[in-house]
Amino acid sequence: MRLVFMGTPDFSVPALRALHAAGHEIVAVYCQPPRPAGRGKKLQASPVQQAAEELGLLVRHPLSLRKNEPEWADFAALQADAAIVAAYGLILPQAMLDAPRLGCLNIHASLLPRWRGASPIQSAILAGDTQSGVTIMQMEAGLDTGPMLLREAVPITATTTATSLHDALSALGADMALRVLADMPTPTPQPEEGVTYAPRLTREDGRIDWAKTATEIDRQIRALTPWPGTFTTLPDGTVLKIGAATPLPDTKHTAQPGTVLDDALTIACGSGAVRLTRLQKPGRGMMDADAFLRGQPLAAGTLLGAEQQNPA
Repeated sequence: MRLVFMGTPDFSVPALRALHAAGHEIVAVYCQPPRPAGRGKKLQASPVQQAAEELGLLVRHPLSLRKNEPEWADFAALQADAAIVAAYGLILPQAMLDAPRLGCLNIHASLLPRWRGASPIQSAILAGDTQSGVTIMQMEAGLDTGPMLLREAVPITATTTATSLHDALSALGADMALRVLADMPTPTPQPEEGVTYAPRLTREDGRIDWAKTATEIDRQIRALTPWPGTFTTLPDGTVLKIGAATPLPDTKHTAQPGTVLDDALTIACGSGAVRLTRLQKPGRGMMDADAFLRGQPLAAGTLLGAEQQNPA
């Protein structure tokens, strides 16, 4: 088929590569413009742009599509059979949704209608869902409201992280996109029941509230690492990033939540405890707990996140 591909982050790259390898004619790739990155703040092309250029494909990265009628016309002039959209990052106006012969098909990383919106992978883990998945849907003006063409699930286990789920769904989405294009299924409207929304995440979402249960904190760490990352503070206010932890929901204690319970970085939660296994101080790399403790022992009784529990 004659396709336009629209995506920006790592999640989108396997689909682009799979469509190209399958012999589809990709007439243009749309992605977000290069952004400043790294300590030098040099402009860096997105993962999709890098992959597209490696494959010799035409890349377009308009700053905005809103009221951008020249871009709409250029998009329509591509005369695509379909546009495949995967985490592109810009809202497509109706003129662009209508331009391809088969419309615009979105690879969405959830089992719609659950977790419409910006953070479906993280939200599924945070909520304690037992499964996630990918939905290929026909795009329309609403936020992830279009009819579904294909929907497949993957399990979420007690060790699933945002990274592992991201990679599984990225690969699944690429495979499903090929199958949809090979045999266009009849679109099925999304159920009216079960609609939930996955909000855009901020850094503050990563702040650990030790008053929550060990199970909830474990989910937060697994869901938000590596981005936006989970963190707490030492008594002197130093931010301590948490990369991984082991939940100990059956641990009994009477300590204030956030209290270090032993010399193995076991931290009291509102119910149960968690043992921190990967940590990072400012200006340092992420390290195992043993290496961290050699550089900065934390005595039993130390209170983490105290400024949150005792605001001025």
